[in-house]
Amino acid sequence: MSIISAATSLFFVLNSLGNVPFFVGILSGYPVKRQRKIIAREMLIALFILLLFNFFGEQILGVLGIDRCVMGIAGGTLLFLISLSMIFPKPKTLKVPSREPFIFPLALPAVAGPGAITAVMIYSQRDTSSLWMVLPILIAWGLSALVLLASSNIKLFLGQKGLIACERLGGMIISLIAVQMFTQGLVELFLSIPRS
Repeated sequence: MSIISAATSLFFVLNSLGNVPFFVGILSGYPVKRQRKIIAREMLIALFILLLFNFFGEQILGVLGIDRCVMGIAGGTLLFLISLSMIFPKPKTLKVPSREPFIFPLALPAVAGPGAITAVMIYSQRDTSSLWMVLPILIAWGLSALVLLASSNIKLFLGQKGLIACERLGGMIISLIAVQMFTQGLVELFLSIPRS
């Protein structure tokens, strides 16, 4: 997998366009300058979480005794379920927190959610070094940060219908990524079965 394709896949998994209404709603009670400071802080926390799982995800799986192929199958299934929720979203009741959000729910799980963490771990395991995955993570994270920092303007420009269309397109792309992860995990599992 090339750096560009990994970064593009991860950008869609991070679902920044789909998160625009959520961020706008959660931060609606703050001035625009404060909103941007909160978003920048939460994005940095999300980046730290993604890099943590990039470098230490395999060790975590080793401690739990989980094989790479199982991670691919489970990760593909999880991403597919996430893509379905993006393509066929349920009506959401947004609860605006009384205090300024910190880590939850913006950094985790809105940005560095289970789908993004799983994708990072799977992509980093496919190559010899986790350092390779740092650049795609930074590219996808940087683009997502730009989108979310401009979330108020994007919502005004695209409107609710435009954001829904973008989220559903992202869901379709994530579903393709999910099926590829799942099938690759199945192939690896089949090849790892000892033959008599």
